Amino acid sequence: MTKDDIVVVPEPNLRKRSKKVGLITDEIKQIIADMRAATIDWENSREHEASVGLAAVQVNTMLRIFIVRNDTENIENKDFTVFINPEIVKKIGPVEEDYEGCLSVPDIYGRVKRHKTVKVKALNEDGKPFRVTAHDFLARILQHETDHTNGLLFIDHIKDDSTAFFKMNSEGKIEPVDFDTDIKDNSLLWSIDA
Repeated sequence: MTKDDIVVVPEPNLRKRSKKVGLITDEIKQIIADMRAATIDWENSREHEASVGLAAVQVNTMLRIFIVRNDTENIENKDFTVFINPEIVKKIGPVEEDYEGCLSVPDIYGRVKRHKTVKVKALNEDGKPFRVTAHDFLARILQHETDHTNGLLFIDHIKDDSTAFFKMNSEGKIEPVDFDTDIKDNSLLWSIDA
């Protein structure tokens, strides 16, 4: 797979709940390998952005799988952790607002409120159960990717707040969008019923 296999809004499947994985077969492992390849290809096509995660639904595969980059501070590290049938079992601590973007919502960022700490359980690529307690940015990523498996996008958390949307400029800095010009009439975002 390549970056061109990553679907974007208004793809209807992005709004559907993904199905639980039963057996982890060679086909499932190939889907995961394809997801890694598409993620890296997307990242290689961007000058100022890195990909920290991707859900299977984003490559139009309706399975409860996502991958998360092991080291979000070092884009040279191309290793990802696989989460199969992920479930947030506990949200802890305060809710904080920070920027989020999404490979399936191109060129738009938003300030999203998320819990500072989450506990997640899942299966790894070999079908073994594991649990993670994540804080700060990793907790945000896990909430974002779990949302994907439930048919939610980060824009669903903020679409009623016109001051919470941003875009990246040519220098790689986040700047506010003109809501009336860049967002309000953007059928890519608003033609979708959450």
